[in-house]
Amino acid sequence: MIDSAPRDAAGRRAHIVGTLHRAGFCSVTDLAENLGVSDMTVRRDLRRLEEDGQVRIVHGGASLPHGVLHAPAFDNRADTNAAGKRQVAAAALRLLDDRDTVAVDAGTTAYQFASVLPETFAGCVVTHSVPVIQLVLASARARLVGVGGDLHHPSKAFVGPMSVDAVSRLRLRTFFLGAGAIDGRGVYVGTDVERPTKQALMGIADSVVLLADATKFHTSAPVLLCGLDWIDVVVTDRAPDDEMAAALRDAGVRLVLADAEE
Repeated sequence: MIDSAPRDAAGRRAHIVGTLHRAGFCSVTDLAENLGVSDMTVRRDLRRLEEDGQVRIVHGGASLPHGVLHAPAFDNRADTNAAGKRQVAAAALRLLDDRDTVAVDAGTTAYQFASVLPETFAGCVVTHSVPVIQLVLASARARLVGVGGDLHHPSKAFVGPMSVDAVSRLRLRTFFLGAGAIDGRGVYVGTDVERPTKQALMGIADSVVLLADATKFHTSAPVLLCGLDWIDVVVTDRAPDDEMAAALRDAGVRLVLADAEE
C-alpha cells in the first residue's frame, strides 16, 4: 500500500472514482494493489459504488458509467472489444501535444481516448459527444468547446444543421474520429444523421486520425462516411489483413499499431 492510500471505506471509494475519472477503466487487481487491500474488499467497494450509480462494473474491473443519458446501444458497443479500444486510445496519445486544439468524435472508442487524456493536457477539446463533455468537465486544465444541436440518443451526440454551422467557425489541429466499420472503399457509420457533423469536423482539421479497434475491419455499417483519402492516420490494436493494409498504403494512410501493454 502506498503511504498516501486511504484506509477507510469512504476514502477508498473516493480514490476509486478519482482513478476512473483519470483512466476510464481500472482492474480490480490494480485497485487492490494501489490501495493495499484484498480483491474482495475492492469488489465490495465497487458494488457499493455501482449501487450509488458512480461506477459500472465490467469484466475484470470497473469503468465510469457512460453519462446520465440512458442509451443501451452505446453501453453495449462500449463492451465490444473494450480492451482493444483501451489500447487504441493509449496509442493515440502519441499523436497528441499538450497544447493542441483537438476534436473528439462521438462513439465508444473516441470516449476511451477522452478518458485517457493526461492531466498535463492544457489544450482545447472540441466535441459534440455528451459523454466526452462530461469527461472533460472533470479536467482542471483542458479548455472545452461543446458543439450543440439536436441530440441523437443512440450515440449520445449532438448532430444536425446547428452542429454543422457551429463547426464551420472553428479550426482544429487533429480530429480523433470514430467509425462503425472500415474497408478498402472507405469509412462507414451507422446512421446518415451522424455523417454531416463528422464530415464538418474532418473539413476543419489539419489531420484526421481514425480510432478503429480490429473489429471495425471485420464488421459492416450502412452509411459511407468518406473514402480512405480523407484519413491521415489509422490507430488500431491489431494489424489488418494484407488487402486492407495495401488499401491504406495506396491511400497514403499511416498505420499506427498499439502495443498490447498499452
